[in-house]
Amino acid sequence: MRIAIAGGTGTLGAHVVEAAASAGHDVTLLTRGTGVDLLTGDGVDAALDGVDAVIDAANLSTLSEKDARAFFRTASGNLLAAAARAGVGHAVLVSIVGIDRNPHDYYAGKVAQEEVYAAADVPWTIVRATQFHELAAQMFDSAKVGPVHLAPRARTQPIAAREVGAHLVRTAEQPAQGRAADLAGPREEQLADMVKRYARAVGYRGPVVAVPAPGAQMKGMRAGLNLPGPDAVRGTKTFAEWIAELPRG
Repeated sequence: MRIAIAGGTGTLGAHVVEAAASAGHDVTLLTRGTGVDLLTGDGVDAALDGVDAVIDAANLSTLSEKDARAFFRTASGNLLAAAARAGVGHAVLVSIVGIDRNPHDYYAGKVAQEEVYAAADVPWTIVRATQFHELAAQMFDSAKVGPVHLAPRARTQPIAAREVGAHLVRTAEQPAQGRAADLAGPREEQLADMVKRYARAVGYRGPVVAVPAPGAQMKGMRAGLNLPGPDAVRGTKTFAEWIAELPRG
C-alpha cells in the first residue's frame, strides 16, 4: 500500500512514517523538503500519483485563531482537492478530542480543518486524539520567563505520540469511517505536573512554576473540556512510563 504522509517530519508525523514503514507500506512524504507545499499546492498532484491513502498530520505552532484557521483550511483544502484528482481511496486526519466543546484559539483551526474534511470528495476518517506525552517537553522548552519555566495548568489524558502514529496507520489500512472513535491515553494527568516531572527527568533543577495560562483554549482545558468520554479507545503507555524512557539529564 502506498501512503502519503503530510507533516511527516513533526512530533507525530515521524512516528506515522515509522509505523507505516514498519508495516511494509511504501511511504511518500509531503513536505517542502520533498518539493510539496500544501499552502500553495505546488507539487501535491505529482506526489499523490499512485497513492492509496493519505494521513494528514500537518501542523503549525500558533495560538492565533486567525492563523490556525487560514493554515488548516488552505493546507487541507489543497491536499484533499489533489487527493480527489488522483483518485486516492482514503484520507485520514488526526484531530483533537473535545475541540467542539473548546473551539478557541489553535483549536478553532482544527474545527475548521474538520469542516474541510467533512465536505471532501475523498472518503475520509477523522481520528481525534488527546494531547501527547510530548506536550510536557514542548511546554518546558517554550513557556518560560527569563530563568523561570512556566507550567500551564490544564486537565489532560495524554497519550504517547508513537501510539497515535501506529493507530493512524492501522486506520488508513481500513475503509473510511467518517468520525472514528476518539483516542486517549490510559489516565488523566495535570499538565503542570507533567511539565515539572519532565523538567526533573532531564536534569533541570531550577524553578518550574504552575500558572493558569491565558486564553480561552487554556481556560477550557483547565475545565476538562478536552478530556475523552468513556467510549474512547485507550492507549497503554502512561506518562510515568514515557518519562522513565527519557535519556536522563
